Amino acid sequence: MGENMRKKRVLLLSEGFGTGHTQAAYALASGMKRLDPDLQCRVIELGKFLNPTVGPLILSAYRRTVSSNPKLVGMLYRKQYDKSLNRLTKLALHRIFYTHAAQVIQQLKPDLIVCTHPFPNAVVSRLKRKGIHVPLITLITDYDVHGTWVNKEVNRYLVSTPQVRNLLLRRNVPAASIQVTGIPVHPNFWERADKHQLQEELGLKRMPTVLIMSGGWGVSFKKEMVNLLISWADQIQLIFCTGSNEKLLQKMKSSPVFAHPHIHLLGYTKQIDKWMDVSDLLITKPGGMTCTEGMAKGIPMLFYGVIPGQEEENGQYFVELGSAEMIHSPSVLNRWHHRLVFEYEQVEKSRQNSLMSTKPGREPYYCAQQVIELLRQETEPSGHS
Repeated sequence: MGENMRKKRVLLLSEGFGTGHTQAAYALASGMKRLDPDLQCRVIELGKFLNPTVGPLILSAYRRTVSSNPKLVGMLYRKQYDKSLNRLTKLALHRIFYTHAAQVIQQLKPDLIVCTHPFPNAVVSRLKRKGIHVPLITLITDYDVHGTWVNKEVNRYLVSTPQVRNLLLRRNVPAASIQVTGIPVHPNFWERADKHQLQEELGLKRMPTVLIMSGGWGVSFKKEMVNLLISWADQIQLIFCTGSNEKLLQKMKSSPVFAHPHIHLLGYTKQIDKWMDVSDLLITKPGGMTCTEGMAKGIPMLFYGVIPGQEEENGQYFVELGSAEMIHSPSVLNRWHHRLVFEYEQVEKSRQNSLMSTKPGREPYYCAQQVIELLRQETEPSGHS
């Protein structure tokens, strides 16, 4: 049936500025392919291979600011970005962006475009005003809304929470075009693997385990927190994950403080889903993506070193859901230490319960399912079944 119909094509556009946007695009693409293997999904970071000189410059300046002065980031997010690029550069960048996006769309002829970053979203909106007729879905990958996300040409906004939906309504987006779908996570996070099997595979002991993740871009762990955690190592297995911060990893590896048989040091890994599966507690900064993955895995989370703005909003949301708490003092860590050592069975049981009690519309695959549904609605000729 329908062999003569070509495969449906979905183009997912992101941008490397900021974190998590491209990850969300890949997660959504993988999720859609898992649900419908006949789909063709392409993820492209606009501007990535376009402007090799300006791109990395902006990015490295941004990264330096994040690690040295997080408060500035909030300002950069609102004002500096436009200021630092004078009008001419901006115009040139925009032109390059538009030509690139237009070429990509002409070549791939997608049936649907999904944007996971405000820049490509603005670009595609402008191309639609100029006559490109492709349905545009905007996936807002945060738990807050920056004004740059909003464009009249967007056919449907997919958002993380009812709060974000309300923020869009306040910006005069029609209610009918907003859908609460959650942020998509990769299919590896849709179910939980066998814990004992994974412990063997990853070379871990069968004992209470805590996963501590460092923020991206060289934001390292708090010293007091680390010292307190290291004092747990006789009773609790600790996994420190430094992500892409190779420098921090080497520094920790050469420090005798971490030389304990129950302490594991990890750099960048593509298996964070497995490490979450074997751990009983996740200590992390509240990045939107990590939190969403943690929630899908049902792992209780503790947040540290929250950057004002976006992360604060993210963190608050998960705390209110009951999936996480802020480390506002050492007493939070001490309480968890006690639970993991003396009430371990209850900790495991409540993890099971949280996985069983996923509410409808909160399933980790829900976002991918909804995009496929929208693709069908947009591309099926009316009157045909």
